[in-house]
Amino acid sequence: MSSSPDRTSYDVVIVGGGHNGLTAAAYLARAGRSVLLLERQDHLGGAAVSAEAFEGMGARLSRYSYLVSLLPRQIIDDLGLRITLRRRRYASYTPRPGTDTGLLVDNQDVAATRESFRAVGAGQDADAFAELYERTGRLAEALWPTVTEPLARRSELRSRVDDSIWHDLVERPLGEMIEARLQDDLVRGVVLTDGLISTFARAHQPDLQQNICFLYHVIGRGTGAWDVPVGGMGEVSGALERAAREAGARLRTGSTVSAIDPDGTVSYADADGEYTVRGEYVLCGAAPQVLAGLLGSQTSGPAAEGAQVKVNLLLSRLPRLREAGVDPTAAFGGTFHINELYTQLEDAYATAAGGQVPAPVPAEIYCHSLTDPSILSPQLHASGAQTLTVFSLQTPHRLLDAATHDAQREALEKAVLDSLTSVLAEPIDDVVMRRPDGTPCVETKTTLDLERTLGMSGGSIFHGPLDWPFAEDDEPLDTPARRWGVATAHDRVLVCGAGSRRGGGVSGLGGYHAARAVLEADRS
Repeated sequence: MSSSPDRTSYDVVIVGGGHNGLTAAAYLARAGRSVLLLERQDHLGGAAVSAEAFEGMGARLSRYSYLVSLLPRQIIDDLGLRITLRRRRYASYTPRPGTDTGLLVDNQDVAATRESFRAVGAGQDADAFAELYERTGRLAEALWPTVTEPLARRSELRSRVDDSIWHDLVERPLGEMIEARLQDDLVRGVVLTDGLISTFARAHQPDLQQNICFLYHVIGRGTGAWDVPVGGMGEVSGALERAAREAGARLRTGSTVSAIDPDGTVSYADADGEYTVRGEYVLCGAAPQVLAGLLGSQTSGPAAEGAQVKVNLLLSRLPRLREAGVDPTAAFGGTFHINELYTQLEDAYATAAGGQVPAPVPAEIYCHSLTDPSILSPQLHASGAQTLTVFSLQTPHRLLDAATHDAQREALEKAVLDSLTSVLAEPIDDVVMRRPDGTPCVETKTTLDLERTLGMSGGSIFHGPLDWPFAEDDEPLDTPARRWGVATAHDRVLVCGAGSRRGGGVSGLGGYHAARAVLEADRS
Protein backbone atom coordinates (compact mmCIF):
# COMPACT_ATOMS: atom_id res chain seq x y z
CA MET A 1 0.00 0.00 0.00
CA SER A 2 1.40 3.40 -1.02
CA SER A 3 0.77 6.98 0.00
CA SER A 4 -2.11 8.90 -1.55
CA PRO A 5 -1.48 9.80 -5.21
CA ASP A 6 -2.37 13.43 -4.45
CA ARG A 7 -0.43 14.18 -1.26
CA THR A 8 0.46 12.36 1.93
CA SER A 9 -1.57 14.38 4.41
CA TYR A 10 -4.44 16.85 4.74
CA ASP A 11 -5.86 18.91 7.53
CA VAL A 12 -9.12 16.96 7.17
CA VAL A 13 -9.99 13.69 5.45
CA ILE A 14 -13.72 13.14 4.97
CA VAL A 15 -15.06 9.64 4.44
CA GLY A 16 -18.31 9.69 2.46
CA GLY A 17 -19.55 12.11 -0.19
CA GLY A 18 -23.18 12.45 0.81
CA HIS A 19 -24.67 15.89 1.33
CA ASN A 20 -23.29 16.06 4.89
CA GLY A 21 -19.76 15.21 3.81
CA LEU A 22 -19.99 17.85 1.09
CA THR A 23 -21.24 20.40 3.62
CA ALA A 24 -18.28 19.73 5.90
CA ALA A 25 -15.87 19.89 2.97
CA ALA A 26 -17.24 23.24 1.83
CA TYR A 27 -17.10 24.84 5.27
CA LEU A 28 -13.61 23.59 6.08
CA ALA A 29 -12.10 24.41 2.71
CA ARG A 30 -13.60 27.91 2.88
CA ALA A 31 -11.91 28.27 6.28
CA GLY A 32 -8.55 27.55 4.66
CA ARG A 33 -8.17 23.89 5.62
CA SER A 34 -6.82 21.33 3.16
CA VAL A 35 -9.60 18.79 2.59
CA LEU A 36 -9.73 15.40 0.89
CA LEU A 37 -13.14 13.74 0.53
CA LEU A 38 -13.34 10.05 -0.40
CA GLU A 39 -16.56 8.58 -1.85
CA ARG A 40 -17.07 4.91 -2.67
CA GLN A 41 -19.62 5.43 -5.46
CA ASP A 42 -18.86 6.93 -8.87
CA HIS A 43 -20.87 10.04 -8.02
CA LEU A 44 -21.40 12.37 -5.08
CA GLY A 45 -24.57 13.13 -3.13
CA GLY A 46 -25.31 9.86 -1.33
CA ALA A 47 -29.07 9.57 -0.81
CA ALA A 48 -29.70 13.17 -1.92
CA VAL A 49 -29.50 12.56 -5.67
CA SER A 50 -31.69 12.78 -8.74
CA ALA A 51 -31.73 10.10 -11.41
CA GLU A 52 -33.58 9.12 -14.55
CA ALA A 53 -34.96 6.02 -12.88
CA PHE A 54 -36.85 5.08 -16.06
CA GLU A 55 -34.27 5.47 -18.79
CA GLY A 56 -35.40 7.31 -21.87
CA MET A 57 -38.74 8.39 -20.39
CA GLY A 58 -37.73 11.98 -19.59
CA ALA A 59 -38.27 12.17 -15.83
CA ARG A 60 -35.57 12.84 -13.22
CA LEU A 61 -36.72 11.59 -9.84
CA SER A 62 -35.35 12.23 -6.37
CA ARG A 63 -34.51 8.57 -6.11
CA TYR A 64 -34.10 8.21 -2.32
CA SER A 65 -34.74 11.41 -0.34
CA TYR A 66 -37.34 13.81 -1.69
CA LEU A 67 -38.34 16.76 0.57
CA VAL A 68 -36.43 19.42 2.51
CA SER A 69 -37.35 20.90 5.90
CA LEU A 70 -34.29 20.69 8.14
CA LEU A 71 -31.74 22.50 5.95
CA PRO A 72 -31.09 25.78 7.79
CA ARG A 73 -31.12 29.07 5.91
CA GLN A 74 -27.75 29.76 7.53
CA ILE A 75 -26.07 26.90 5.63
CA ILE A 76 -27.63 28.05 2.36
CA ASP A 77 -26.42 31.61 2.93
CA ASP A 78 -23.00 30.73 4.36
CA LEU A 79 -22.12 28.56 1.37
CA GLY A 80 -23.93 30.63 -1.26
CA LEU A 81 -26.03 27.67 -2.36
CA ARG A 82 -28.06 28.38 -5.48
CA ILE A 83 -31.11 26.26 -4.77
CA THR A 84 -34.85 26.94 -4.76
CA LEU A 85 -37.18 25.33 -2.24
CA ARG A 86 -40.85 25.58 -3.14
CA ARG A 87 -43.63 25.51 -0.54
CA ARG A 88 -46.63 23.22 -1.07
CA ARG A 89 -50.07 24.75 -0.57
CA TYR A 90 -51.69 21.60 0.79
CA ALA A 91 -50.46 19.89 3.94
CA SER A 92 -52.17 16.54 3.43
CA TYR A 93 -55.08 14.53 2.11
CA THR A 94 -56.19 11.42 3.96
CA PRO A 95 -58.93 9.19 2.52
CA ARG A 96 -61.01 7.36 5.11
CA PRO A 97 -60.53 3.71 4.06
CA GLY A 98 -63.65 2.03 2.73
CA THR A 99 -65.49 5.32 2.13
CA ASP A 100 -65.76 8.05 -0.48
CA THR A 101 -64.56 10.77 1.91
CA GLY A 102 -61.20 12.19 2.94
CA LEU A 103 -59.63 14.95 5.00
CA LEU A 104 -57.96 17.75 3.01
CA VAL A 105 -55.79 20.12 5.06
CA ASP A 106 -55.30 23.37 3.11
CA ASN A 107 -52.53 25.61 4.45
CA GLN A 108 -54.12 28.65 2.83
CA ASP A 109 -57.80 28.15 3.62
CA VAL A 110 -58.78 27.63 7.26
CA ALA A 111 -62.51 27.59 6.46
CA ALA A 112 -62.12 24.92 3.77
CA THR A 113 -60.04 22.79 6.11
CA ARG A 114 -62.65 23.09 8.84
CA GLU A 115 -65.37 22.09 6.38
CA SER A 116 -63.31 19.07 5.33
CA PHE A 117 -63.08 17.97 8.98
CA ARG A 118 -66.87 18.21 9.20
CA ALA A 119 -67.45 16.38 5.91
CA VAL A 120 -65.24 13.46 6.92
CA GLY A 121 -67.08 13.11 10.23
CA ALA A 122 -64.32 14.58 12.40
CA GLY A 123 -65.68 18.05 13.00
CA GLN A 124 -65.15 17.72 16.74
CA ASP A 125 -61.37 17.53 16.14
CA ALA A 126 -60.93 20.60 13.92
CA ASP A 127 -60.10 23.02 16.74
CA ALA A 128 -57.97 20.51 18.66
CA PHE A 129 -55.98 19.66 15.50
CA ALA A 130 -55.29 23.33 14.80
CA GLU A 131 -54.34 23.92 18.43
CA LEU A 132 -51.97 20.93 18.44
CA TYR A 133 -49.98 22.33 15.54
CA GLU A 134 -50.05 25.81 17.01
CA ARG A 135 -48.39 24.26 20.06
CA THR A 136 -45.79 22.41 17.96
CA GLY A 137 -45.14 25.73 16.21
CA ARG A 138 -44.23 27.31 19.53
CA LEU A 139 -41.89 24.40 20.24
CA ALA A 140 -40.33 24.83 16.80
CA GLU A 141 -39.76 28.54 17.44
CA ALA A 142 -37.84 27.65 20.60
CA LEU A 143 -35.84 24.68 19.29
CA TRP A 144 -35.07 25.53 15.67
CA PRO A 145 -32.62 28.40 16.33
CA THR A 146 -30.51 26.04 18.47
CA VAL A 147 -29.71 23.57 15.67
CA THR A 148 -26.93 25.78 14.32
CA GLU A 149 -25.49 26.30 17.81
CA PRO A 150 -23.66 23.95 20.20
CA LEU A 151 -25.99 21.55 21.98
CA ALA A 152 -28.26 23.24 24.50
CA ARG A 153 -29.10 21.51 27.76
CA ARG A 154 -32.48 19.89 28.37
CA SER A 155 -33.33 22.26 31.23
CA GLU A 156 -32.38 25.30 29.17
CA LEU A 157 -34.75 24.37 26.36
CA ARG A 158 -37.50 23.36 28.73
CA SER A 159 -37.41 26.85 30.21
CA ARG A 160 -38.16 28.32 26.77
CA VAL A 161 -41.51 26.57 26.23
CA ASP A 162 -44.75 25.99 28.05
CA ASP A 163 -44.58 23.11 30.55
CA SER A 164 -47.57 21.34 28.99
CA ILE A 165 -45.99 21.35 25.53
CA TRP A 166 -42.74 19.94 26.89
CA HIS A 167 -44.61 17.32 28.90
CA ASP A 168 -46.74 16.17 25.96
CA LEU A 169 -44.00 16.03 23.32
CA VAL A 170 -40.77 15.35 25.19
CA GLU A 171 -41.56 13.55 28.43
CA ARG A 172 -44.53 11.27 27.74
CA PRO A 173 -45.30 8.88 24.84
CA LEU A 174 -46.82 10.64 21.84
CA GLY A 175 -49.85 8.35 21.97
CA GLU A 176 -50.96 9.85 25.28
CA MET A 177 -51.19 13.34 23.83
CA ILE A 178 -52.88 12.15 20.64
CA GLU A 179 -55.51 10.13 22.47
CA ALA A 180 -56.18 12.85 25.04
CA ARG A 181 -56.64 15.65 22.49
CA LEU A 182 -58.11 13.98 19.40
CA GLN A 183 -61.09 11.66 19.05
CA ASP A 184 -61.23 10.54 15.43
CA ASP A 185 -59.21 7.54 14.27
CA LEU A 186 -58.27 9.23 10.99
CA VAL A 187 -57.17 12.50 12.59
CA ARG A 188 -55.15 10.66 15.19
CA GLY A 189 -53.39 8.76 12.42
CA VAL A 190 -52.48 11.93 10.53
CA VAL A 191 -50.61 13.13 13.60
CA LEU A 192 -48.94 9.83 14.44
CA THR A 193 -47.49 9.39 10.95
CA ASP A 194 -44.89 12.11 11.56
CA GLY A 195 -43.50 10.00 14.39
CA LEU A 196 -43.05 6.90 12.23
CA ILE A 197 -40.98 7.99 9.21
CA SER A 198 -38.34 5.25 8.91
CA THR A 199 -38.98 4.65 12.61
CA PHE A 200 -40.48 1.33 13.64
CA ALA A 201 -42.44 2.25 16.73
CA ARG A 202 -45.83 2.25 18.36
CA ALA A 203 -47.66 5.25 19.74
CA HIS A 204 -46.95 4.41 23.39
CA GLN A 205 -43.38 3.14 22.99
CA PRO A 206 -41.48 3.80 26.24
CA ASP A 207 -38.17 4.82 24.61
CA LEU A 208 -39.98 7.73 22.89
CA GLN A 209 -38.40 7.15 19.48
CA GLN A 210 -41.77 8.11 17.99
CA ASN A 211 -41.65 11.42 19.89
CA ILE A 212 -38.12 12.22 18.72
CA CYS A 213 -39.01 11.46 15.10
CA PHE A 214 -42.16 13.57 15.43
CA LEU A 215 -40.15 16.45 16.87
CA TYR A 216 -37.77 16.58 13.91
CA HIS A 217 -40.72 16.53 11.53
CA VAL A 218 -42.42 19.57 13.08
CA ILE A 219 -39.51 21.93 13.91
CA GLY A 220 -37.89 22.43 10.51
CA ARG A 221 -37.25 26.09 9.63
CA GLY A 222 -39.21 27.03 12.71
CA THR A 223 -42.49 26.11 11.01
CA GLY A 224 -42.36 22.37 10.30
CA ALA A 225 -43.02 22.96 6.59
CA TRP A 226 -41.58 20.44 4.12
CA ASP A 227 -40.53 21.96 0.81
CA VAL A 228 -39.86 20.61 -2.66
CA PRO A 229 -36.34 21.19 -4.06
CA VAL A 230 -36.77 22.60 -7.57
CA GLY A 231 -34.97 20.39 -10.06
CA GLY A 232 -34.93 17.46 -7.65
CA MET A 233 -32.84 16.54 -4.63
CA GLY A 234 -29.75 16.31 -6.80
CA GLU A 235 -29.81 20.10 -7.05
CA VAL A 236 -29.14 20.33 -3.31
CA SER A 237 -26.15 17.99 -3.43
CA GLY A 238 -24.98 19.57 -6.67
CA ALA A 239 -24.94 23.01 -5.07
CA LEU A 240 -22.98 21.66 -2.09
CA GLU A 241 -20.51 19.94 -4.42
CA ARG A 242 -19.94 23.20 -6.30
CA ALA A 243 -19.39 25.06 -3.04
CA ALA A 244 -16.84 22.49 -1.88
CA ARG A 245 -14.94 22.45 -5.20
CA GLU A 246 -14.91 26.23 -5.51
CA ALA A 247 -13.48 26.45 -1.99
CA GLY A 248 -10.64 24.11 -2.96
CA ALA A 249 -11.69 20.78 -1.46
CA ARG A 250 -10.35 17.70 -3.23
CA LEU A 251 -13.29 15.34 -4.00
CA ARG A 252 -12.51 11.79 -5.11
CA THR A 253 -15.17 9.29 -6.24
CA GLY A 254 -14.64 5.57 -6.79
CA SER A 255 -12.51 5.49 -3.63
CA THR A 256 -13.42 2.81 -1.12
CA VAL A 257 -12.13 3.30 2.43
CA SER A 258 -11.10 0.06 4.11
CA ALA A 259 -9.76 1.27 7.46
CA ILE A 260 -9.45 4.31 9.69
CA ASP A 261 -6.78 4.49 12.37
CA PRO A 262 -7.51 6.64 15.43
CA ASP A 263 -4.23 8.48 14.68
CA GLY A 264 -5.84 9.90 11.51
CA THR A 265 -4.51 7.44 8.92
CA VAL A 266 -7.08 6.41 6.32
CA SER A 267 -6.60 3.42 4.00
CA TYR A 268 -8.52 3.37 0.72
CA ALA A 269 -8.45 1.88 -2.76
CA ASP A 270 -9.54 3.01 -6.20
CA ALA A 271 -9.25 1.50 -9.67
CA ASP A 272 -5.52 2.23 -9.76
CA GLY A 273 -4.39 0.81 -6.45
CA GLU A 274 -4.39 0.97 -2.66
CA TYR A 275 -3.31 4.04 -0.73
CA THR A 276 -3.00 5.65 2.68
CA VAL A 277 -3.48 9.27 3.58
CA ARG A 278 -3.28 11.03 6.91
CA GLY A 279 -5.59 13.68 8.29
CA GLU A 280 -5.22 15.88 11.32
CA TYR A 281 -8.92 15.05 11.63
CA VAL A 282 -11.01 12.36 9.99
CA LEU A 283 -14.73 13.04 9.55
CA CYS A 284 -16.98 10.09 8.72
CA GLY A 285 -20.32 10.59 7.01
CA ALA A 286 -21.14 6.88 7.04
CA ALA A 287 -23.39 5.28 9.64
CA PRO A 288 -21.84 4.75 13.09
CA GLN A 289 -21.93 0.97 12.57
CA VAL A 290 -19.91 1.38 9.38
CA LEU A 291 -17.46 3.69 11.14
CA ALA A 292 -17.01 1.14 13.92
CA GLY A 293 -16.10 -1.47 11.33
CA LEU A 294 -13.56 0.84 9.71
CA LEU A 295 -12.02 1.49 13.13
CA GLY A 296 -11.97 -2.24 13.92
CA SER A 297 -14.11 -1.71 17.01
CA GLN A 298 -17.47 -2.84 18.32
CA THR A 299 -20.54 -0.63 18.00
CA SER A 300 -22.35 0.51 21.11
CA GLY A 301 -26.05 1.16 21.43
CA PRO A 302 -28.99 -0.27 19.46
CA ALA A 303 -28.56 -1.44 15.89
CA ALA A 304 -29.75 0.74 13.02
CA GLU A 305 -33.02 -0.37 11.45
CA GLY A 306 -34.98 1.45 8.77
CA ALA A 307 -38.68 0.79 8.43
CA GLN A 308 -39.66 1.85 4.92
CA VAL A 309 -40.12 0.71 1.35
CA LYS A 310 -39.86 3.46 -1.28
CA VAL A 311 -41.70 3.07 -4.57
CA ASN A 312 -41.12 5.56 -7.39
CA LEU A 313 -43.68 5.75 -10.18
CA LEU A 314 -44.18 7.65 -13.42
CA LEU A 315 -47.86 8.11 -14.25
CA SER A 316 -49.64 9.12 -17.45
CA ARG A 317 -51.94 11.24 -15.24
CA LEU A 318 -53.05 11.48 -11.64
CA PRO A 319 -55.43 8.68 -10.61
CA ARG A 320 -59.11 9.37 -9.97
CA LEU A 321 -60.23 9.69 -6.34
CA ARG A 322 -63.22 8.12 -4.69
CA GLU A 323 -64.21 11.52 -3.32
CA ALA A 324 -65.73 13.32 -6.29
CA GLY A 325 -65.54 16.78 -4.72
CA VAL A 326 -61.75 16.86 -4.29
CA ASP A 327 -59.44 17.84 -7.11
CA PRO A 328 -56.64 15.25 -7.46
CA THR A 329 -54.11 18.09 -7.86
CA ALA A 330 -55.08 19.23 -4.37
CA ALA A 331 -55.13 15.72 -2.88
CA PHE A 332 -51.73 14.85 -4.32
CA GLY A 333 -50.35 18.37 -3.84
CA GLY A 334 -49.33 17.66 -0.24
CA THR A 335 -48.81 14.40 1.62
CA PHE A 336 -51.36 11.77 0.59
CA HIS A 337 -51.92 9.30 3.44
CA ILE A 338 -52.81 5.70 2.59
CA ASN A 339 -54.36 3.40 5.18
CA GLU A 340 -52.87 5.41 8.02
CA LEU A 341 -55.67 5.42 10.53
CA TYR A 342 -54.30 5.42 14.07
CA THR A 343 -55.59 1.90 14.63
CA GLN A 344 -54.16 0.75 11.30
CA LEU A 345 -50.73 2.08 12.24
CA GLU A 346 -50.83 0.33 15.60
CA ASP A 347 -52.08 -2.92 14.03
CA ALA A 348 -49.37 -2.70 11.37
CA TYR A 349 -46.72 -2.38 14.07
CA ALA A 350 -48.01 -5.49 15.83
CA THR A 351 -48.12 -7.45 12.56
CA ALA A 352 -44.58 -6.48 11.57
CA ALA A 353 -43.28 -7.13 15.10
CA GLY A 354 -44.69 -10.63 14.64
CA GLY A 355 -42.65 -11.10 11.46
CA GLN A 356 -45.28 -10.43 8.80
CA VAL A 357 -45.81 -7.66 6.27
CA PRO A 358 -48.79 -5.53 7.34
CA ALA A 359 -51.96 -5.80 5.26
CA PRO A 360 -52.80 -3.19 4.23
CA VAL A 361 -49.40 -1.49 4.22
CA PRO A 362 -49.59 2.06 5.66
CA ALA A 363 -47.93 4.50 3.28
CA GLU A 364 -47.84 8.09 2.10
CA ILE A 365 -47.34 9.76 -1.24
CA TYR A 366 -45.45 12.79 -2.50
CA CYS A 367 -46.02 14.14 -6.02
CA HIS A 368 -42.89 16.16 -6.79
CA SER A 369 -43.94 17.08 -10.32
CA LEU A 370 -47.10 18.93 -9.26
CA THR A 371 -45.01 21.48 -7.36
CA ASP A 372 -41.98 21.30 -9.63
CA PRO A 373 -42.72 20.25 -13.23
CA SER A 374 -39.10 20.99 -14.19
CA ILE A 375 -38.19 17.38 -13.37
CA LEU A 376 -40.26 16.31 -16.41
CA SER A 377 -39.29 16.78 -20.04
CA PRO A 378 -41.46 19.35 -21.88
CA GLN A 379 -43.18 16.51 -23.72
CA LEU A 380 -44.00 14.61 -20.54
CA HIS A 381 -45.27 17.74 -18.81
CA ALA A 382 -47.47 18.66 -21.76
CA SER A 383 -48.97 15.17 -21.77
CA GLY A 384 -50.19 15.47 -18.17
CA ALA A 385 -47.69 12.96 -16.78
CA GLN A 386 -46.81 13.06 -13.07
CA THR A 387 -44.36 11.39 -10.71
CA LEU A 388 -45.33 9.72 -7.45
CA THR A 389 -43.15 8.60 -4.57
CA VAL A 390 -44.78 6.15 -2.17
CA PHE A 391 -43.09 5.72 1.20
CA SER A 392 -44.32 2.92 3.46
CA LEU A 393 -44.47 2.91 7.26
CA GLN A 394 -44.15 0.02 9.74
CA THR A 395 -42.19 -2.18 7.31
CA PRO A 396 -38.95 -2.77 9.25
CA HIS A 397 -35.68 -4.12 7.91
CA ARG A 398 -36.06 -7.24 10.04
CA LEU A 399 -38.71 -8.52 7.60
CA LEU A 400 -36.13 -8.95 4.82
CA ASP A 401 -33.94 -11.93 4.05
CA ALA A 402 -30.98 -11.45 1.73
CA ALA A 403 -31.45 -14.95 0.32
CA THR A 404 -34.94 -14.18 -1.00
CA HIS A 405 -34.67 -10.42 -1.37
CA ASP A 406 -35.70 -10.13 -5.03
CA ALA A 407 -38.94 -12.02 -4.39
CA GLN A 408 -39.55 -10.02 -1.22
CA ARG A 409 -39.02 -6.73 -3.03
CA GLU A 410 -41.55 -7.78 -5.64
CA ALA A 411 -44.06 -8.80 -2.95
CA LEU A 412 -43.55 -5.56 -1.02
CA GLU A 413 -44.01 -3.51 -4.18
CA LYS A 414 -47.29 -5.29 -4.86
CA ALA A 415 -48.42 -4.82 -1.26
CA VAL A 416 -47.68 -1.08 -1.38
CA LEU A 417 -49.44 -0.59 -4.73
CA ASP A 418 -52.43 -2.68 -3.62
CA SER A 419 -52.71 -0.50 -0.53
CA LEU A 420 -52.69 2.61 -2.73
CA THR A 421 -55.30 1.20 -5.10
CA SER A 422 -57.58 0.42 -2.15
CA VAL A 423 -58.17 4.14 -1.52
CA LEU A 424 -58.51 5.18 -5.20
CA ALA A 425 -61.38 5.04 -7.68
CA GLU A 426 -59.30 3.02 -10.15
CA PRO A 427 -56.32 0.66 -10.03
CA ILE A 428 -53.04 2.55 -9.91
CA ASP A 429 -51.75 0.16 -12.58
CA ASP A 430 -54.15 1.77 -15.07
CA VAL A 431 -52.24 5.07 -14.99
CA VAL A 432 -48.65 3.79 -14.65
CA MET A 433 -46.70 4.64 -17.79
CA ARG A 434 -44.98 1.90 -19.75
CA ARG A 435 -41.55 1.90 -21.31
CA PRO A 436 -41.28 1.13 -25.04
CA ASP A 437 -40.77 -2.54 -24.14
CA GLY A 438 -44.02 -2.57 -22.17
CA THR A 439 -42.52 -2.77 -18.67
CA PRO A 440 -44.13 -0.45 -16.10
CA CYS A 441 -42.35 2.65 -14.82
CA VAL A 442 -42.14 1.44 -11.23
CA GLU A 443 -38.96 1.35 -9.13
CA THR A 444 -38.86 -0.09 -5.61
CA LYS A 445 -36.10 0.38 -3.05
CA THR A 446 -36.11 -1.63 0.19
CA THR A 447 -34.01 -1.10 3.27
CA LEU A 448 -31.69 -3.84 2.05
CA ASP A 449 -31.26 -1.97 -1.24
CA LEU A 450 -30.26 1.13 0.75
CA GLU A 451 -27.83 -0.89 2.83
CA ARG A 452 -26.19 -2.42 -0.22
CA THR A 453 -26.15 0.66 -2.46
CA LEU A 454 -25.61 3.50 -0.01
CA GLY A 455 -24.00 1.69 2.93
CA MET A 456 -26.86 2.66 5.25
CA SER A 457 -26.81 0.15 8.09
CA GLY A 458 -30.15 -1.61 8.31
CA GLY A 459 -31.48 0.70 5.61
CA SER A 460 -31.94 3.42 8.22
CA ILE A 461 -32.14 6.84 6.57
CA PHE A 462 -31.16 8.31 9.95
CA HIS A 463 -28.15 5.93 10.31
CA GLY A 464 -29.66 4.64 13.56
CA PRO A 465 -32.10 5.61 16.29
CA LEU A 466 -32.63 9.36 16.48
CA ASP A 467 -31.42 11.42 19.44
CA TRP A 468 -33.07 14.42 21.05
CA PRO A 469 -31.63 17.67 19.61
CA PHE A 470 -30.27 18.66 23.02
CA ALA A 471 -27.91 17.38 25.70
CA GLU A 472 -28.98 16.01 29.04
CA ASP A 473 -28.19 18.22 32.03
CA ASP A 474 -25.49 15.87 33.36
CA GLU A 475 -23.94 15.07 29.98
CA PRO A 476 -20.28 16.09 29.60
CA LEU A 477 -19.79 18.78 26.96
CA ASP A 478 -16.12 19.36 27.68
CA THR A 479 -14.74 19.14 24.13
CA PRO A 480 -15.77 20.84 20.89
CA ALA A 481 -16.81 17.49 19.41
CA ARG A 482 -19.09 16.78 22.35
CA ARG A 483 -20.52 20.29 22.37
CA TRP A 484 -21.47 19.92 18.70
CA GLY A 485 -22.71 16.32 19.01
CA VAL A 486 -20.15 14.72 16.68
CA ALA A 487 -17.78 12.98 19.09
CA THR A 488 -16.51 9.41 18.90
CA ALA A 489 -14.23 7.55 21.30
CA HIS A 490 -11.25 9.03 19.41
CA ASP A 491 -10.33 12.71 19.52
CA ARG A 492 -9.25 12.93 15.89
CA VAL A 493 -12.20 11.01 14.44
CA LEU A 494 -15.58 12.74 14.27
CA VAL A 495 -19.01 11.79 12.92
CA CYS A 496 -20.28 14.12 10.20
CA GLY A 497 -23.33 12.31 8.82
CA ALA A 498 -26.93 11.52 9.71
CA GLY A 499 -25.67 9.47 12.66
CA SER A 500 -24.43 12.57 14.47
CA ARG A 501 -26.49 14.01 17.31
CA ARG A 502 -28.74 16.20 15.14
CA GLY A 503 -27.86 14.93 11.68
CA GLY A 504 -30.98 13.11 10.47
CA GLY A 505 -32.73 14.18 7.28
CA VAL A 506 -31.44 16.29 4.40
CA SER A 507 -30.17 19.10 6.59
CA GLY A 508 -26.41 19.41 6.20
CA LEU A 509 -26.31 19.68 9.99
CA GLY A 510 -24.05 16.68 10.51
CA GLY A 511 -21.43 18.21 8.24
CA TYR A 512 -21.94 21.71 9.62
CA HIS A 513 -21.55 20.57 13.23
CA ALA A 514 -18.42 18.52 12.48
CA ALA A 515 -16.83 21.44 10.66
CA ARG A 516 -17.62 23.79 13.52
CA ALA A 517 -16.11 21.31 16.01
CA VAL A 518 -12.87 21.09 14.00
CA LEU A 519 -12.55 24.84 13.68
CA GLU A 520 -13.31 25.37 17.36
CA ALA A 521 -10.75 22.72 18.38
CA ASP A 522 -8.11 24.38 16.20
CA ARG A 523 -8.65 27.68 18.00
CA SER A 524 -8.36 26.17 21.49
